[in-house]
Amino acid sequence: MGRNPRFDVLFEPVRIGPVTAPNRFYQVPHASGMTNALPQVRARFRGVKAEGGWGVVCTGAVSIHPSSDDSPLPFASLWDDKDIRAHALMTDAVHEHGALAGIELWHGGACTLNRTSRLAPLSPSGMPWLSTHLGFMGNLRPRAMDAADIRDLLNWQAAGARRAMQAGFDIVYVYAGMGYLPYEFLLPEYNHRTDAYGGSIENRVRLVRELLEVTRDAVGNRCAVALRISLEELRGKSGVDAPSEAHEVVQLLAEIPDLWDVKMDSSPTDCAPSRFSPEGSHERIVNFVKQLTKKPVVGVGRFTSPDVMVSQVKRGILDLIGGARPSIADPFLPRKINEGREHEIRECIGCNICISSWHDGVPVRCTQNPTAGEEWRRGWHPERFEAAKSGSSILIVGGGPAGLECAVTLARRGYRVTIADAAKEFGGRLRFETRLPGLATWGRVVDWRLGQLRERPNVNLYPGSELNADDILASGHSHVVIATGARWTKMLFSTLEFPVGELEVPGVYTPDDLAAGIVPSGPVVVFDFDNYYMGGAVAEQLAKQTAGVTYVTTAGNASAWTFMTNELPLVHRALVKAGVSIHTLQRVTAFDGAAVTLADVYSGAEKRLACGSLVIVGMRKPRHDLYRALVARDADLEAAGIASITRIGDSLAPGAIVHAVHSGHRYAREFDTVVDSIDAELPYTRDFPV
Repeated sequence: MGRNPRFDVLFEPVRIGPVTAPNRFYQVPHASGMTNALPQVRARFRGVKAEGGWGVVCTGAVSIHPSSDDSPLPFASLWDDKDIRAHALMTDAVHEHGALAGIELWHGGACTLNRTSRLAPLSPSGMPWLSTHLGFMGNLRPRAMDAADIRDLLNWQAAGARRAMQAGFDIVYVYAGMGYLPYEFLLPEYNHRTDAYGGSIENRVRLVRELLEVTRDAVGNRCAVALRISLEELRGKSGVDAPSEAHEVVQLLAEIPDLWDVKMDSSPTDCAPSRFSPEGSHERIVNFVKQLTKKPVVGVGRFTSPDVMVSQVKRGILDLIGGARPSIADPFLPRKINEGREHEIRECIGCNICISSWHDGVPVRCTQNPTAGEEWRRGWHPERFEAAKSGSSILIVGGGPAGLECAVTLARRGYRVTIADAAKEFGGRLRFETRLPGLATWGRVVDWRLGQLRERPNVNLYPGSELNADDILASGHSHVVIATGARWTKMLFSTLEFPVGELEVPGVYTPDDLAAGIVPSGPVVVFDFDNYYMGGAVAEQLAKQTAGVTYVTTAGNASAWTFMTNELPLVHRALVKAGVSIHTLQRVTAFDGAAVTLADVYSGAEKRLACGSLVIVGMRKPRHDLYRALVARDADLEAAGIASITRIGDSLAPGAIVHAVHSGHRYAREFDTVVDSIDAELPYTRDFPV
């Protein structure tokens, strides 16, 4: 099957200064959690994207000096010549497939805390970034840069550019976005200087201009020079002779960089979750840039639809289609479009689990693509699978995320697979969760996998089929996988921060009860110590169904862990808009049918809230009754020819959807394989610095 002609424009080459991108698919710089300490992991992760058809593949942020130290958050460095070889592994991997390699040289300024280097952070005027989240708080404030510091910064950028060229990069960035040092010079809130670098917009843009110039001098005509810039705040500031300061900045620098990489200012808007923002949400901010420059423009917007991509190009919004999250969810997205297989694209769901991996300080993970970050250390390729080594047939009981991923991967390997679920529709937990506010896009987890399974002759699908132990013993399969998920409990929360004692009284519910169709009578209290999306989403949904919804949590914020996925401020806004009252740092200790008793997490001080129904979103337990019933019948299993019974996903250990998908994928990848190595006892190959 060939490419659909209406997508031809996406495969046109684009000249970027002295280099040419082979197509318009551009993997913009994004964090991967893979620092110089994991050079092989990083190289394979980026190289697979080039193999998948991305014409340009970039690094994440690469520090140019120890005064830009983001530890313990993962960041790469190019401080001296010893760093060059680690990056060369990545450029070699990208070039092997005909793509260009880009590097995002970075100085964090006042937004870095320099915990390891212990150097005073730098800023235009000594103004600190005062985060509201503990992981970004520090006590060392930045110092104001003098003329010598500015000269040093320009020298560090130039030295980084020369090393980048030695490492084999084709595009070298100046990064003036997301609150980092060059961006701080652009904003009057940070920049109070009275010299040639402060005051007017012409002065505030001077440092960015000089950074571009020294980068150009360093790389000559061997590399393109790109400017990555945040425009959201600048677009909101009125210009003197232009609609906004964003327009003025672009006019002043229009033809200096070889490429404009345009973005938003903060993670919740730049990497907006699908729960709150649609595909292409950046357009309203960046849509003017191409009108003011002749140089190519790249931008992002969680683009997964090729028709939307074509529209961006033909309407003059972008020249290159930027992808970060979509390139993680499906590294082969461009190749699938090119080969007329766009229906096979594994679309990003915008859950932002990938972003949480940066906050966690670990290699990137993805709900849709369990091979992300595992390409080198486990040898998992997103499109290639080891062929079946036996004629085994596998029965999977449970059609949620873990079961579906397990079935797809086993089927792609060539095994005979049967998957059964008691419900009339596959999807497991997602049958309910995708009906919650903003979460419909998460249905792609189910839709893509069912689409794959329905096309394969070696797969049998049996929805609406509740199986007991006798049914399984009589099924004729040689291996059984239990993927029956988990259940929410009615446990409360103790002073030791443990779940304790189920509250079995009338009027107490869990998300499972809501999924079954129960609508609690008001006023409703939602008690959340799960701290991910569920509690907030349930509260928002209930506010549409009944009056008087109150959200209570033991944490300091509603849905506190969603800070990790860029959702936290948006969750709070949504709850306020829905009229939900929020009580933080409180635990429920009692419920009598008319009121709940709350106790302050730290002081123990109590108060009562009117409450007709209590919904507890706390601890989950595996549904393992079927598994236990089977493993207790050893003789029957042997007689039935069943060689193994294995649990995966939430039925093994409850977690987020990403954990369930990874669990199902790992079972299927490792099924029937023999690891023959000195490190066979280790779950994956360890990487080391070069």
